[in-house]
Amino acid sequence: MMTGLLSFEELKQQVKQGAIDTVIVACPDMQGRLMGKRMQAEFFVETAWEETHCCNYLLATDLEMNTVDGYVSTSWSAGYGDYVMRPDMGTLRRLPWLEGTAMVLCDFLDHHDHSFIPHSPRAILKRQVERLEKLGFRSAVATELEFFVFDETYSQMRHGNYQKMTTISPYNEDYHIFQTTREEGLMRQIRNGLQGAGIQVENTKGEAAAGQAEVNVRYSDAINMADSHSIIKNAVKEIAFLNDKSVTFLAKWSHNTAGSSSHIHQSLVSLKGDSVFQDSNGQYGMSDTMKHYLAGLLKYADDNTYFLAPYVNSYKRFSESTFAPTKAIWSLDNRTAGFRIVGEGTSAVRIECRIGGSDLNPYLAIAAQLAAGIAGIEQKLELEDEFVGDAYQSEQARSIPINLVAATKALKSSSMLRDAFGSEVIDHYVNAAEWEQKSFEQVVTDYEVKHGFDQA
Repeated sequence: MMTGLLSFEELKQQVKQGAIDTVIVACPDMQGRLMGKRMQAEFFVETAWEETHCCNYLLATDLEMNTVDGYVSTSWSAGYGDYVMRPDMGTLRRLPWLEGTAMVLCDFLDHHDHSFIPHSPRAILKRQVERLEKLGFRSAVATELEFFVFDETYSQMRHGNYQKMTTISPYNEDYHIFQTTREEGLMRQIRNGLQGAGIQVENTKGEAAAGQAEVNVRYSDAINMADSHSIIKNAVKEIAFLNDKSVTFLAKWSHNTAGSSSHIHQSLVSLKGDSVFQDSNGQYGMSDTMKHYLAGLLKYADDNTYFLAPYVNSYKRFSESTFAPTKAIWSLDNRTAGFRIVGEGTSAVRIECRIGGSDLNPYLAIAAQLAAGIAGIEQKLELEDEFVGDAYQSEQARSIPINLVAATKALKSSSMLRDAFGSEVIDHYVNAAEWEQKSFEQVVTDYEVKHGFDQA
């Protein structure tokens, strides 16, 4: 068993010995955050390991936990009832950075018939995994996560109105060993903490802006990768807090610096675990299955953009010459393209989707990628020609939707996603997207005041 993961018997023994006194039971919400309760460990092993309960508004709020109108699933008129939170005991693990604490992830279930809640992120991804397995495939996924680290604490940030923030480094630290040595007190705790929690870490590194870091973990199946992604984000925030630092996964925290991404590396394997993307006789070692899959990602790129860029701020990241893509095209080992082919000619040949930001919900983003890839395979879509050159400068290349309004329109009209996720699920997230846009439009920004205070 991987270090950090616990069997139920091991948990009961550690609770009996007093080594663990708290068990966090948590579900990923619409934003990919972990929501739940801290259980007294004795109560968890006696009763709560089977199920607990939560308010169903957890899948009907915005980032600030406002109760948003327009959802069919729940509302004030419906009384905001309960969901069941059922622990997935295969995710039970110790959290080394929190004393005496274990965590288990849960699924949201209907309070009455214990069926999966169809618009819950984990259920959405599970449905796509099941569709893939019916075709004889399994997913192999790895998400990269970028974030910025600041010297100020979260409390100092809040009281300072998020102004005059000090990044942990003063200059671009991409691959920079000396600068990352100065951050190692934090980053080493992050690596070792995640490894100790059963997440197989590959590395951390400096990224392409002052104070920007990245954590990379090993490939896994889609559901385990999404679980790991959510735990990583939560862990990074908690470990930063414990070190009197703060971090942000905002896609673009300042217009003067690069944004933060979450690239999604993806491939398919057979049910026996063999690569089905590789064909030594194919172009760049790509099989027909891989070409169809990639063609699906390209055809339905607009449909999927909301699940890769879910907020108004997300679209500020798409900017020329910043390593964030502006065009949804494919190319070979070309970081200006929205989809990059990596590891050509090897069994590790894979697709890197570079469109997603660090603010994405991993369950929804991976599910949307799988749905588009499945559509490509089922429809036997032909792959367009590779793009060669600087995609930023191409006027003919397929553009990524320029804002949340455009992405929401594509989401709303997507027959592919409605077939894959269910119309009620798409309508649920369309409502979330429209609320995000409406909320933003009602706010006066600092830019507007500075731009027009005495000039308008």
